[in-house]
Amino acid sequence: MTNDSDERSGGFDALADRDDVRRAAAAVAGGGLVVYPTETVYGLGGDALDSDTVERVFELKRRSRENPLSLGVASVDAALRYTRPTEFALAFARAFLPGPVTVIVERGDAVPDALTAGSDRVGIRVPDHAVARALLAETGPLTATSANVSGSGSVTRVADLDGRIRDGVAAIVDGGETPGTESTVVDPEQRTIHRRGAMAGAIEAWLEDSPV
Repeated sequence: MTNDSDERSGGFDALADRDDVRRAAAAVAGGGLVVYPTETVYGLGGDALDSDTVERVFELKRRSRENPLSLGVASVDAALRYTRPTEFALAFARAFLPGPVTVIVERGDAVPDALTAGSDRVGIRVPDHAVARALLAETGPLTATSANVSGSGSVTRVADLDGRIRDGVAAIVDGGETPGTESTVVDPEQRTIHRRGAMAGAIEAWLEDSPV
């Protein structure tokens, strides 16, 4: 289990990482898409609150619009500005984030339909990776989706990025090789795991042991 203060993975390499983060943040501010590392795989990020940018993420990935994207933020507290979790869902999020977990909660008004495929719920992602969170702190919410063309494998090294993705982004933050394990997607209110990935066993135990 992790909390907002943990810095266990994705160490920050001083000047090199800070320069890359600044360039990527400037690219996002200019409406561009970026590739960034997480504690699972490389992500494809764009302004998650801008419908046009979100549409470009779908287009670049060749992803079905019916398959929603998650909302990447720097912390659980940051997520509260854009979502309306119940007390139970918030307790779950504080127990497992930052970490390789996507937590599904009610979205706020600022989150566009394009991101959620029209659903009133959205997946929150707070990466347990210092570089990713530094970027998110600079940019605000980014799309949190793997940096690959839909149907192809997730990317754990910048060198393995598909040419379509590489050519379609304005900046790439190289954080070295990532572990490659998928995040676990869970709706704590429904006590439902939609996709088993990292920490799935600990998540099941928490949900089973917690009072309704």
